[in-house]
Amino acid sequence: MSRFAFIKAVLGPVMRLMFRPQVEGIERIPGEGAVILAGNHLTFIDSIVLPVISKRQVVFIGKDEYVTGKGLKGRLMAWFFTGVGMIPVDRDGANGGVAALMTGRRVLEEGRIFGIYPEGTRSPDGRLYRGRTGIARLTLMTGAPVVPFAVIGTDKLQPGGQGIPRPGKVTVRFGEPMEFSRYEGMDRDRYVLRAVTDSVMAEVMRLSGQEYVDMYATKAKAA
Repeated sequence: MSRFAFIKAVLGPVMRLMFRPQVEGIERIPGEGAVILAGNHLTFIDSIVLPVISKRQVVFIGKDEYVTGKGLKGRLMAWFFTGVGMIPVDRDGANGGVAALMTGRRVLEEGRIFGIYPEGTRSPDGRLYRGRTGIARLTLMTGAPVVPFAVIGTDKLQPGGQGIPRPGKVTVRFGEPMEFSRYEGMDRDRYVLRAVTDSVMAEVMRLSGQEYVDMYATKAKAA
């Protein structure tokens, strides 16, 4: 049994009991082949809920600090996050964005599912912010379809993304797969990248019901 299967078998029921996920449209995730899951990001536990409800392993990029902690707690966190599919990347380094993009490309070329939050960081206030164009580059470089999703309610269970989440109900909605083959070979055209990214974010907004803000979440946090 793989570590992912073990975690789902042992911890999955506990997490389902704790978060009581209501899932809509999960059949829209293809049963095989490369897929990009792109959605909103409200709090830390978004990346825990998705692996619990998905039959296929979802690979995410995560902060390297999640796997470099000391002591028993640090080792347990590293075991869990790498087990559910997180790949640690130093996203704050000079080449963090390139490393994340290349990691996503490698996962997709292996025919796996890559999960991405186009906002680039957690929403500071529950609204949906402008997406970064890495999502567009990935789908145009690999040809992988994008399945948009929305996680609803996790910010109520873990306000501010801090501390231990409290029990409650979470909803996860998946939209129809989106493909952008008409833009093949145009992954360096910034206008195309922005158009593809905005179309994905529009679908995430429709699924989540969030208010949209046409600025990057990082700038909102800095302000």
